[in-house]
Amino acid sequence: MGSIQSHLERIREHLDEIKDAIDEGIEKKPITIGFHSSACASELLELYLHQINKIPIGKVIKHSWFKRPTPDQKIDALADRKIGAVFPDKDKIYGLFYTIEENRDNLIYGKPTDKQIEEVLDSFEKLKRTLTEQIVKGGVKIEEI
Repeated sequence: MGSIQSHLERIREHLDEIKDAIDEGIEKKPITIGFHSSACASELLELYLHQINKIPIGKVIKHSWFKRPTPDQKIDALADRKIGAVFPDKDKIYGLFYTIEENRDNLIYGKPTDKQIEEVLDSFEKLKRTLTEQIVKGGVKIEEI
């Protein structure tokens, strides 16, 4: 259970940072939103996949695996190759991840628009809701995250 607890602690820290950035004004904190949305999404997915025994404890999910595959791509998406698991809502989860990651670097290193920041926050909120529902169904007690 220690691994689940560690994930939950990191998730809470990321969520606190995102909340503080929103409270201060998203246009003032795009770096914080880009970094913590990406990192928290990875933590949530990793916790969920550990919980349902789709990946071994110790395997780390990296945000850089979530580059949207092109329509003519002949090999599986990088995330599919690295994770190699089938699980509920996988396509929806990956789609939300792709949106977060497509905007991440611009939020952190560039000059993002408010629309890009809002798109990341919206995708992150949907991803968080989807994964949290699955985690709770699996028996992990989560206070409001």
